[in-house]
Amino acid sequence: MAGALRSAARSSFARFWTAAALSSFGSAVTTVAMPVLVVQVLAATPVQVGVVNAAQFVPYALLGLLAGAYTDRWRRRPILVWASIGRAATLGVIPVLWLSGVLQIWMLVTTLLLFGGCSVFGFAATQSLLPRLVPRKGLVVANARLDQTDAAAQTLGPAIGGGLVGLLGAPVAILVDAVSYLADAVLNASIRIREPQPDSPARSLRTEIRDGLRWTYRHRTLGPLAASTHVWFLANGAAMTTLSLLILRSLGWSGFAFGALLAVFGLATLAGASVAPRIGEWLGPGPVIILTRCAYPVAWLIVAIAQHGALGTALMFIALAIQGLTAGVENSNEVGYWQTQTPDGLLGRVNATRRSVNRTIGALGALLAGLAVGLIGVRLTLIGVVIVFAVAALTAALSPLRQARHLS
Repeated sequence: MAGALRSAARSSFARFWTAAALSSFGSAVTTVAMPVLVVQVLAATPVQVGVVNAAQFVPYALLGLLAGAYTDRWRRRPILVWASIGRAATLGVIPVLWLSGVLQIWMLVTTLLLFGGCSVFGFAATQSLLPRLVPRKGLVVANARLDQTDAAAQTLGPAIGGGLVGLLGAPVAILVDAVSYLADAVLNASIRIREPQPDSPARSLRTEIRDGLRWTYRHRTLGPLAASTHVWFLANGAAMTTLSLLILRSLGWSGFAFGALLAVFGLATLAGASVAPRIGEWLGPGPVIILTRCAYPVAWLIVAIAQHGALGTALMFIALAIQGLTAGVENSNEVGYWQTQTPDGLLGRVNATRRSVNRTIGALGALLAGLAVGLIGVRLTLIGVVIVFAVAALTAALSPLRQARHLS
């Protein structure tokens, strides 16, 4: 009986893992196609680029806390399935509008708002379902495997995405992502897991949301970690908006070259995720998070000084390789730490709370970057990005997180 249960658990995680891989591959294609669609096809202004980048994250501010509470009230697998179906439908509208000749920036923003609404519930369910599929002591390894697969998709996906953009056009390439979410929904629907129906809570949603906020921000180590991560997302939202404008407009790279750059980022992330569990065991999750946070300002300082020519191109690839390697090492250790420090009954709320604030601040960073590029230019905006990344690192380094050397 025990062997059969272990076999069923492995099968369920394998389907969950495969579903995540397929959707990651599709998303990697969109990572190339969306900036090309916005910057080159629709000729968006810097402010419009910031608005588009922010659109899919705005629903986190509006729905994130509610999504977390309902994720703890409902079964998590059906939430994940329906969220993937919703994301497939919303992305599928974009090529239809473009082929009809009516696609405009405001339509794209509306579609991404709906996509973001589905993503709020989908991500809350994803990170909350995993601890029911994998023993807690294996969560860092499980998250590392997911990160490795995601990195592999980011390595191959942008290269193929750049080719698809050149062959079919950016809007049609986005259809690949829509199909990947449909496959994601089918696979997750087939997971064999008995999720108990949560009891109807006697407490109000307000009380449940407050419990999630308290655990997130009053915990000795999770509170400072959450604050550092929020600042990181502000910097990253600004960085990615500025990067697309720098690469595709200021430096004049092609969509294929942009895809190759993101492929290097994915390859470096894969390498980082491959060694993340070992480094986490060696140093502990807290020191790993702090050290990796210190690498981000270095990477973006290199981006800020990169110019035209062979040297500038080489520096850009080096910077994105540092960014990817750092992210690969950090992510599984950070997510595993959150999952092991949070009771199962609070996972939905805590995951949704921090993701809600992270994505909201990321959207703010994207908007601010769009405005800043228009006012002070790309280079000065990137210097601001470096400073904010440094603040995120300092927030973590000066906290009790440096003493967190074990998952338990």
